Amino acid sequence: MFIKSKYAVLLAIIMLSAPFSHADYSTHAAAGAFVDKMVTEHKFEREFVVAVLQSAEKKQSIIDAISRPAEKTKPWKEYKDIFLGEDRMRQGVEFWQANKKTLDKASKEFGVPAEMIVAIIGVETRYGKHKGTYRVIDALTTLGFDYEPRATFFSKELEHFFLLTREQKQDPLKPVGSYAGAMGYGQFIPSSYRSYAIDYDDDELVDIWENPVDAIGSVANYFSRHGWESGELVLTRTHIKPDYDADLINAGGRPSLTLAELEAKGFTPVDKSLPQNLQALPLMYEGVYGKEFWLGYKNFYVITRYNRSRLYAMAAWQLSQNIREAYDNAELASAAKKS
Repeated sequence: MFIKSKYAVLLAIIMLSAPFSHADYSTHAAAGAFVDKMVTEHKFEREFVVAVLQSAEKKQSIIDAISRPAEKTKPWKEYKDIFLGEDRMRQGVEFWQANKKTLDKASKEFGVPAEMIVAIIGVETRYGKHKGTYRVIDALTTLGFDYEPRATFFSKELEHFFLLTREQKQDPLKPVGSYAGAMGYGQFIPSSYRSYAIDYDDDELVDIWENPVDAIGSVANYFSRHGWESGELVLTRTHIKPDYDADLINAGGRPSLTLAELEAKGFTPVDKSLPQNLQALPLMYEGVYGKEFWLGYKNFYVITRYNRSRLYAMAAWQLSQNIREAYDNAELASAAKKS
């Protein structure tokens, strides 16, 4: 619990900064149970929680945005253009060069390739340039109280947000992020922030809002904790037979069928040298030149733990490969100039 003096100051700031004309979330039908939970389970002061909810604003634009995400409205041939442009690749190389020491350390410690860490931050926020403009408190109250399809999930994230801001000694009205309440370089939702974000520069503050060192370490930790296998495959192309099992395509979930079993169902990896006991899942993408068939392995599944969209996972992986190639070329060019 905040000590009384700090609590009183923060409460006063919240009350003074509250807008004078908006829907009062403290009177919402679902708010009473939420406030009670924060008080009884987490020992918050009731008036503090009420004041924060009074200051939150419903944003219809948030509900509109979550109702039409790109992965549900765009095929791969259009979706990929959002993330795989030259600018994002070039900026990724610049971010890598600027944070090389930290990326080398994180890659070695967590077993996650530097290019994968860079690509995730690039996809999420263009390397910290676009972290979102919505107040997190507005996003989570809007979705937790007024977006019925996922109200349970977002009200739980609102709970985590109160706990997070208390732990980080933050004013809950200040942090900004995405329309879904994701924050910082890597766009962690509050529960992920509390579970996977780390203090990677030993300054006794876990700051992925403004600190790229903590952000890099946190993304690497997230992937490691979700089972990233160092040096293993992410995706490979596959041939299909005319009678391939279409029910397996884009079924989601963890890879469970071996390559031998998949071959019997009509999927044959282009690379014939792969071990037959590798587990994978068949994927199909609507590409520029028609359907593309791929096999996703354990590390592909790990990327989908960050964002469940198979389009997102493919974009992040392909961006990582583009960045890796461009970074290596830049290093070679730099070495040639010095020689």
